[in-house]
Amino acid sequence: MLITTTKIPITRTKNSLVSSFDFENITFGKQPTDHMFIAEYKDGEWQNPRIEPFHNLSISPMALCFHYGQTIFEGFKAFKMKDGNINVFRAYKHAERINKSLDRMCMPSIPEDLFIAATHNLVKLEKDWVPNKENASLYLRPFVIATEPKLGVKVSEEYIFMIVCSPMASYYAKNLKVKVETKYSRAVQGGTGEAKCGGNYGAAFYPTQLAKEEGFDQVLWTDAIHHEYIEESGTMNAMFIIEDVIITPSLDGSLLAGITRDSIITIAKDHGMKIEERRISYKELEEAFLCGKKVEAFGIGTAAVIAPIELIGINGKEYFPYVKDDAKMFVLKSLLQDIRIGKSEDIHHWNYIIEI
Repeated sequence: MLITTTKIPITRTKNSLVSSFDFENITFGKQPTDHMFIAEYKDGEWQNPRIEPFHNLSISPMALCFHYGQTIFEGFKAFKMKDGNINVFRAYKHAERINKSLDRMCMPSIPEDLFIAATHNLVKLEKDWVPNKENASLYLRPFVIATEPKLGVKVSEEYIFMIVCSPMASYYAKNLKVKVETKYSRAVQGGTGEAKCGGNYGAAFYPTQLAKEEGFDQVLWTDAIHHEYIEESGTMNAMFIIEDVIITPSLDGSLLAGITRDSIITIAKDHGMKIEERRISYKELEEAFLCGKKVEAFGIGTAAVIAPIELIGINGKEYFPYVKDDAKMFVLKSLLQDIRIGKSEDIHHWNYIIEI
């Protein structure tokens, strides 16, 4: 259980909204829970950690986050387990990754015990907001923004660290149609592609919007040098299964080291599946379709979990991956979910259990 020196004062809301929330019709990211965590960074240290009723912020229009891009975030989930306790899946891994993003953006790291204590206390307080239904969870959004009120290109000396929560079910309500993007770039080696910073997502909006106007839901990004090797898809890492071999783009510095990606790779290896982490050209993918090979394609991420891709557009041609119920991606999804809800043994010690 929790071992930390960090004390988190809690101010409870007087008017909880949980009893009026419709858990049968959850829209991702729309309804915050009753409380939020907040701490400020000043004078070289994190100060005043606390949990308060959810409320809007008051912040200077001159705050550096509005002007120079010092904003990063994480996303992870809490699950209701079969025994009634709550599991925050891979909490320590997310604590590690948020600090990698912070380091890349010249922002102060968050002590692990502060991150875990904030998560633990907030989730335990919001236990009634954790959906008790299959394929639903409480989504946790930690983020850090630069708040120093100063116009001028510089590294901020003041920040806010917050965690807000929202119930969620499926991120995507249907199978996806994606376009292989060969003109625009999401990131490049040496850039910020492996950091979870706001700028990466802002830069992706325009080409994604163009793809949506063509009838696609998302894009499959290719590398910025050759525009040939697949990197990731929108909000997710990408995976393919070609003739029983799982293939996922290797981490080369331009794409996010997804924690769901890491979990699926580990689970696949545990069950004797063949997996390759390497560069995969869209031409290789196209050739597999043309040769009549069985191809599965899917996105993987914390929010999406596993998002089946039913159509891939490549240079004006359409190809159709295998998405029937017996697809191996659904086996992998089920194996992952069984660990998260306590149905299967957690042999890798991924689960952070909060006793209720």
